[in-house]
Amino acid sequence: MNPEEIKKWREAGNLASEALQFGKSIIKAKMSMLDITEEIENYVRDKGGELAFPTNLAINNVGAHWTPSSKSKDVFCEGDLVKLDVGVHIDGYIGDNALTIEIGSDNYKKMIEASREALNKAVEIASAGIGVGVIGHAVQETIERYGYRPIANLTGHRIKRYNLHSGVSIPSVGERGGPVLKTGDIVAIEPFVTDGAGRVGGKRNSNIYHLRQIRNIRDEKATELMIEIRDRYKGLPFAERWLHTFQEDAAKNLQKLIRAGIVSYYPVLDELGKGMVAQSEHTIMITSSGNEVLTK
Repeated sequence: MNPEEIKKWREAGNLASEALQFGKSIIKAKMSMLDITEEIENYVRDKGGELAFPTNLAINNVGAHWTPSSKSKDVFCEGDLVKLDVGVHIDGYIGDNALTIEIGSDNYKKMIEASREALNKAVEIASAGIGVGVIGHAVQETIERYGYRPIANLTGHRIKRYNLHSGVSIPSVGERGGPVLKTGDIVAIEPFVTDGAGRVGGKRNSNIYHLRQIRNIRDEKATELMIEIRDRYKGLPFAERWLHTFQEDAAKNLQKLIRAGIVSYYPVLDELGKGMVAQSEHTIMITSSGNEVLTK
């Protein structure tokens, strides 16, 4: 990895961290989720960055994958447990980080602490030559010591330029074998903690989309939207509400692309035991001497 690439990874991580803390500072009960999300995303753009994915707001027993649509009327409520996940890219180099906020109460303070401590433990041991299963074991052990369960089917991930999930997963449970980290790897580590079943699933539309393929569709406007999505987002996830900035009838044409199998949505991932969920996340770079936290 050359110095210019490292510089961009660091810039993306630093801005992602700043945007996450900004988001934390403005989330309050009775405030519009759409307004807060757009404030966070505008913060990133105003600072010279781009969004690596739509800002995620996973509330209570939603583990991951939800962002407001352009028509959303949802508001934050007293007692909500909010997972705020913010991703930033600088020229395709990505910083991905998350934290959990409990609005106006302290019922899940211990659960939030468990997710943070599990993340800290994972960062402490992540280095070249360490297998991802060893990290998963440390995360699981830490979470279970607090009396909770890790979510087994939500994992961290290796990141490459314009590629948020590049083929290597970082589990939150112990596993035998699996990939070994190496110098130069960029990985997001994100323990999810629950008092529920320890697994997530679902089919509901999260309002987060990705381009599956490019192919002919007999609709001029839908074709224009498909090409614009390809060129703007370069394979990264996007939100329906972003599309209205460059196409007036974007919602209608997005549905045409979905029906044609060109675009798919990510499903909302609910905790299957209806448990509450907390999350903490950093992006790190594996170095010859250990690792560097890029989103600190």
